[in-house]
Amino acid sequence: MTAPRLRFAPSPTGYLHIGGARTALFCWLMARRTGGTFILRVEDTDTERNTPEAVQAILEGMRWLGLDWDEGPGADGGVGPYFQSQRFDIYEAHVQRLLDQGKAYRCYLTSEELAAARALAIAAGQPATAPRTWRDATPDQWPADAPYVIRVKAPMEGVTVVDDLVRGEVTFPNSELSDPVIVRSNGVPLYNFACVVDDHLMHISHVLRGDDHLSNTPKQIAIYDAFGWVLPQFAHLPLILGQDKKRLSKRHGATSVMGYDDMGYLPDAMINFLVRLGWSHGDQEIFTRDELVRFFGLNHVGKAPGVWNAEKLDWLNGQYLQQLDDADLAARVAPRIAAKGYPAPAVDDVLARRVATLKERSTTLEDLVTRGAFYWVDADDLVYDDKQRSKVLKEANLGHLQVCRLRLGALDEWSQEAIEEVVRAYSEEQELKLGKVAQPLRVAVVGTNVSPGIFETLAALGQDQSLRRLDRAIALARDPEAL
Repeated sequence: MTAPRLRFAPSPTGYLHIGGARTALFCWLMARRTGGTFILRVEDTDTERNTPEAVQAILEGMRWLGLDWDEGPGADGGVGPYFQSQRFDIYEAHVQRLLDQGKAYRCYLTSEELAAARALAIAAGQPATAPRTWRDATPDQWPADAPYVIRVKAPMEGVTVVDDLVRGEVTFPNSELSDPVIVRSNGVPLYNFACVVDDHLMHISHVLRGDDHLSNTPKQIAIYDAFGWVLPQFAHLPLILGQDKKRLSKRHGATSVMGYDDMGYLPDAMINFLVRLGWSHGDQEIFTRDELVRFFGLNHVGKAPGVWNAEKLDWLNGQYLQQLDDADLAARVAPRIAAKGYPAPAVDDVLARRVATLKERSTTLEDLVTRGAFYWVDADDLVYDDKQRSKVLKEANLGHLQVCRLRLGALDEWSQEAIEEVVRAYSEEQELKLGKVAQPLRVAVVGTNVSPGIFETLAALGQDQSLRRLDRAIALARDPEAL
């Protein structure tokens, strides 16, 4: 059996949205599982709506998700994608072929005539199909210099059956279908025609796409049949809905894939989340990419819409965040720290130790930046929370801060264990609960009462930064107007 060939064919009228990304992922997984081929084809025939920026946004989203494609004309570093705007001569030749064979025709119906026919059909309770007035007209009957579209002669009786790999058999009465338009009056081929020609010429064996494309399928089958071509296997994937069970839109949050990159989500977490919007493998929730490639199959794609669950995405991303190597995490966080206006940190062991203290309770990379704000500034630039400053950095705690500063400053080894030993020993000497000493230390070095464990925080800050912050806090405890 020939290995499957699949394609993802977005229109560059905007960013790569969540639904498109899931379709691309399912195509990619099926190709990778079967040893098949995954093709990226940009369907940019709608020149009025397409933009170069949208093309780049799609490519950027695909690369971020790690969905690599296998072939193309070399427009992207040697491997694809295909652009339909570069294939107009192919479409024109195939249109002419249908015209020459009498399987397509010029249709001179005006928009007013189409609207009137539609209104009459609706009033009569009939399907609003386009009249076939020009279906059998001869050239001598064509009006001179009048605009026209080109339509394919579709069957008018019987039914068109879509044997769908997800939905099962779906039947469309041909009497309720119009002859599909394949070329606009401006000479530009329509999506339904160009994609059929390309799918055939590119030997696409499986067409996976969203459920909202199902209504296009009988039109495309009519075009396949007009050429006498073998149909690919169709699989229409369930829609993605918001938690209010309405179609996913901006009101449910970001719908752009790269919007989630901006918010600090990890591509592997997004892949894991997307694949579960319509596909399952037992009760397993977290998958490696290798597992997804090994397990994925259309037989486990459901018919019911997937429901977007932002809380689940946050949980998943947190799981992936915690699994990242600290050095890898540091490299991912460093540019985000600089982007927030902090001094650009070196990607080194110091940064790795700091992010390691933050990742357990963080959900996204942006959370790490926000929660670690005290790490990214120098001691002299640390901002104190006003409430905690007045509550904790006061004369009653001055002695605790001074003694801890003295003893910590005397340490030859700056480690979490050594720091903890000093602070605990002092607390026991004073017969105080550890929090009575640890909390002033926390506010002194972090600026507020919330941080990772104080001992690991001090260790990650380093001795110089920790002592300088303690010196500032001691000055504040002596004199609230010191800063």
